[in-house]
Amino acid sequence: MSIIDYIIAIIFGIVEGITEWLPVSSTGHMILLGEFLKMNVSEEFFSLYLVVIQLGAVLAAVILFWKDVWPFGIKDNPMPLSKKGLGRYIKVKNFMMWFKICVACIPAIIVGLLFEDYADANFYNFYCVSLALVVFGVLFILVEKVICKGKEPEVNSIEEITFVDALVIGIFQMIAAVFPGVSRSGSTIIGSLLIGIKREIAAKFTFIMAIPVMFGASLLKLLKFEGSIGGSELLLLAISSIVAFVVSWLVIKKLMSFVRKHDYTVFGWYRIILGIILIAYFFIAA
Repeated sequence: MSIIDYIIAIIFGIVEGITEWLPVSSTGHMILLGEFLKMNVSEEFFSLYLVVIQLGAVLAAVILFWKDVWPFGIKDNPMPLSKKGLGRYIKVKNFMMWFKICVACIPAIIVGLLFEDYADANFYNFYCVSLALVVFGVLFILVEKVICKGKEPEVNSIEEITFVDALVIGIFQMIAAVFPGVSRSGSTIIGSLLIGIKREIAAKFTFIMAIPVMFGASLLKLLKFEGSIGGSELLLLAISSIVAFVVSWLVIKKLMSFVRKHDYTVFGWYRIILGIILIAYFFIAA
């Protein structure tokens, strides 16, 4: 490995940390970035690398939302299972949230297990990514400026999200599981807004839902990997993951603050502009 490879690893970590949480498609950006910045690694390892460095990003979400994700403890437990005994350590509210997240993950798990290889072979290219950026960019603008304009949210907390709501969100997440460039967070947020969930709550539920999804995707990729990983390749993974963790920490905090006062229209326009530029670039380059 050369010093250039490690610099590229830092760049990938920065891009992963930014785009994993913004509704602009981290996978799409990583695929497109890979068209311009080439690491001295095998295609098999690079495919694994693009998934596993997400663990750095998801660790930031785990720490930032720890009170919401950890289902045990006496402190900050307004709804214990019982007032005495072991039940007082169980956070019923957190467990209910995880049950809803399990429901939301079912569609993506089924589709991922059945069609992951097909999606990798047919949709993980810059043409599909560019098109998905534009299409879902338009959807963001339509949802914010037409469909949901002037409507007050009906769901203002994670506790108010029903199991049916969770399943609807999961169906939208399923779309992103098949088509790179859609954005997992983007598709689930669009689904959440359409069923009346408050923007801030939609973002929070989406970020927490990413924890098992990304851990599961990384584990599945590792189990299916048939090649070998050397020390230098592990170092690339470590560098990118650490950078992704730091950047994700900052981005999540800023985005949660942003959505309290603004809608997602700006991300829609960003997706459209980037998608058009990329389509034009690759058309000319071809």
